[in-house]
Amino acid sequence: MTNVSTLTPIAGGLWTDGADPQLIGARRATGEIVFPVPDGDAAALVEPVALSRRGTLWSWTTQSFEPKWPYAGPQPFAPYLIGYVELPGEVIVETRIVDAEPADLRIGMPMIFAIIPFDAERSTYAFRPERAQ
Repeated sequence: MTNVSTLTPIAGGLWTDGADPQLIGARRATGEIVFPVPDGDAAALVEPVALSRRGTLWSWTTQSFEPKWPYAGPQPFAPYLIGYVELPGEVIVETRIVDAEPADLRIGMPMIFAIIPFDAERSTYAFRPERAQ
């Protein structure tokens, strides 16, 4: 298994470092929290916000076709789960879903944040079902 701490994040500033990383959002002057932090929107953003590591599955689907360039990922292409996870009181995040099969997923189920390999050199974020330990 790949050690994600040795991989380069797919983009800078998406999550915090450390043992329990969190996505980094931003609070607008209106109080709205956004993720990802939009480029060129600094004047409307008041402060960075470390987002919750836990949320609930809001919606999901299977990405069964290869995205077009420049969004292409690892080769050969393999279908993957993608969805929206609601971080209560914060924001709804578009994300890959890992460690699950379509039959496992239910709207409203608890999800937890994870850093995963994207390809041999880069890491990305995802959410996985939070199962009772």
